[in-house]
Amino acid sequence: MIKPSVLLPGDRLMIVAPSRKVQPADVEPAIKVLKDWGLEVRVSRNLHSSAHTYLAGTDQERLNDLQSAINDNEIKAIISARGGYGSTRILDQLDLSPLSEYPKWIIGFSDITALHLKLLKENIMSIHAIMPILFPKAQAAESIESLRRVLFHGQFTLRSGPYEKNRFGDAQGTVIGGNLSLLVDSLGTSSEIETKNCILIIEEIDEYRYRLDRMMTQLRRAGKLENLAALIVGHMTDIKDPELPFGDTVDEIILNAVRGYDYPVAFKFPTGHEQPNLAWIHGGLATLTVSGEGTRISSASLVL
Repeated sequence: MIKPSVLLPGDRLMIVAPSRKVQPADVEPAIKVLKDWGLEVRVSRNLHSSAHTYLAGTDQERLNDLQSAINDNEIKAIISARGGYGSTRILDQLDLSPLSEYPKWIIGFSDITALHLKLLKENIMSIHAIMPILFPKAQAAESIESLRRVLFHGQFTLRSGPYEKNRFGDAQGTVIGGNLSLLVDSLGTSSEIETKNCILIIEEIDEYRYRLDRMMTQLRRAGKLENLAALIVGHMTDIKDPELPFGDTVDEIILNAVRGYDYPVAFKFPTGHEQPNLAWIHGGLATLTVSGEGTRISSASLVL
């Protein structure tokens, strides 16, 4: 795996919007924070395009902005302004080959899960972390600081407390994952998720329980849950029932999907669509311990 270099004061970072549209006020607080870190912050040419009602510009505009940032060797990191929807529409037109010679951190979560998976296919590490639109949110300070630590130190250690549904054990593997809908969406595509011997992290927002069950069942049927090193469950935000309740809890849905497999499973992990949403390196090697004292995952010293 290719690991981009840590950032230094004076390095250039570009804000892009490959998914949902953003307004100038959405990113101004984050720009101030990033500049306070000593970074030179640029915004992409079409960041505030009005060419589409939902997307941050036409597919071509968003593709051009992201590709230009990838091609620019003076840019050391690229952060998505927000998630939403739209990155998969431009994913297969991206040329990621410049990153093999001049790697740079690409940062985001939610819809940006699709981009993380595409980078993983090219053996390039990236950062699953908070995005600029969320910098002003209440209680976001810990998430923002965790991103700073990963960018400037290249390592992460995340913890969560004990939980009765956790399945104990130790594991080591490549950390992958993100938004569950996007992981399932990758099946059958050029960026299909490969999970063997990996620590898989999942999170989700605003779904019905039966749909959550369907997605977990699809991952199981596709063989993506069978040979994991471990499974980590992040924030499951606003998971609800339709008029006819599904019955099973979120925990029960997930444990049913991994029945018969003996790897560690950790719930209530600080990643996803709530705070804290702590930064971790997608594609990096990590060690995991799940015990009665809680869960700990940390960057390993070796790189696969």
